[in-house]
Amino acid sequence: MTERVDEEHCCHHSNRKKYYRRLFAAFLTLLILILFVLLIAWIILRPKNPHFTLQDATLYAFNITTSSNLLTTNFQITLSSSNPNGKSGIFFENLEILGVYKNQQITLATQLPNTYTGHKDASVWSPFLYGTSVPVAPYLATSLAQDQMAGTVLINLKVFGKVKWKVGSIATKWYHLKANCPAYIPFGEKSNGYLSVGNVVKYQLLQKCNVDV
Repeated sequence: MTERVDEEHCCHHSNRKKYYRRLFAAFLTLLILILFVLLIAWIILRPKNPHFTLQDATLYAFNITTSSNLLTTNFQITLSSSNPNGKSGIFFENLEILGVYKNQQITLATQLPNTYTGHKDASVWSPFLYGTSVPVAPYLATSLAQDQMAGTVLINLKVFGKVKWKVGSIATKWYHLKANCPAYIPFGEKSNGYLSVGNVVKYQLLQKCNVDV
């Protein structure tokens, strides 16, 4: 009688081991299958970063007062983003752009509308950037005045936001996007590629931006 109970207990214990082994094998198989599908999807999609280009800048005001170290700017830019991907679209969200001179922000941040760019397509924004009597460091005010006198001021236009890619119903997570667009603004004797209307000057820049995701 005791031997029969021991045999039944041993058999029950063995069946439970087999059940857990099968359950673990099924879970492992499912995990490998999911990873394989994700790998295939990544190989097919291979999403590339969007390409940003600073097309032009229209300058309405750019005045530096060295005695009080105050800078007033007002300009409009044309910024384009092209999608190099042949199969995936790109969503942009919470985009904002601002002007920087030698690591100091000189304009307020301007919000850009949320945008979807289809595959092999492009989106264009034309935001205004401005700053009224913005305090700058004394050495920056001097440097800025010197650059103006020399004929060219480099302003870096910084873009921040979120981006994700989508093919059909499959979408990636949101990624942080940063772009830096150097704008070389001529002063004094104008170079080629500008259009002047009264005191307003429009510069054709066609400057590629550095994009980091």
